[in-house]
Amino acid sequence: MLATPWPAPFDDEDWWFELKWDGYRCVARAERSGLRMWSRRGLDLGDRFHEVAALRLPEGWVFDGEVIAFDEAGRPDFQLLQAGEPATYVIFDVLESPAGPLVSAPIEERKGALEELELGDRVLVDRPIRGSGIALYDAVRERDLEGIVAKRAQSRYQPGRRSPDWRKVALRRTMRAVVGGWLPGDGGRRGTFGSLLVGLWDGPDLRWAGAVGSGFDDRTLRRLGEIIAGIERATPPFVDTSSVPRGARWCEPVVNVFVEYKEWTRDRRLRAPVFKGIDLDPAPPLWEEEGPDQADF
Repeated sequence: MLATPWPAPFDDEDWWFELKWDGYRCVARAERSGLRMWSRRGLDLGDRFHEVAALRLPEGWVFDGEVIAFDEAGRPDFQLLQAGEPATYVIFDVLESPAGPLVSAPIEERKGALEELELGDRVLVDRPIRGSGIALYDAVRERDLEGIVAKRAQSRYQPGRRSPDWRKVALRRTMRAVVGGWLPGDGGRRGTFGSLLVGLWDGPDLRWAGAVGSGFDDRTLRRLGEIIAGIERATPPFVDTSSVPRGARWCEPVVNVFVEYKEWTRDRRLRAPVFKGIDLDPAPPLWEEEGPDQADF
């Protein structure tokens, strides 16, 4: 179940409010041998997060949550997760018990079942607050966290849907994008790249969205530089390159990345984009899901 973007925080006693976490969305089934873990698009995450997959949780339960890594200040940090730092599983919903599915049960019943379970180390349970979305949003902003999610009281879980019963209010917007080229680097980045040229698929067409030039550490610069150099091509994969900076080089659009940004501009370009990490999911990032119409509700 996915949340609908919402423009501002609000107070309402008919809604629950919780943190928006900065990690990998993950549905997990607890089995005798550990957890079977999937991303929102069905990608197996068990090999990527061994310490979470090895957790022994109550058998027969299916959870929805986020795999995250904490920095030294106790804040979720997606890039630390990408770098292989120890991960924690934050659980915010339960979809099935040994007795059967719970998706048709109201959120209060699902949360109540989750609270009664003994889950052990490396697992956190997200505990929402009722009615006070603005206060939670202000606290999140003071701590420079990702945002908040509002969930309607008595609402059911709707698998695979982006429902208005869940609303996300983001301080830092994050999207998936595909790399279609790069701008050569200079100075300290000579020999790697200066920025990545990213876009989104609109049907069969790849639309350019912007140039991402910050957020890279030396290790990522080397790794990504080697990857894109190995898939270089002579022609642009984008359908329109009239506004792409001069000197661009092109690559096959097969590498997906996460990008944090401030907003979309009027000419449909990303403002202040920052690289967040390589996306493990090979599914194509789509304009209808990640583009300005979705992001700027």
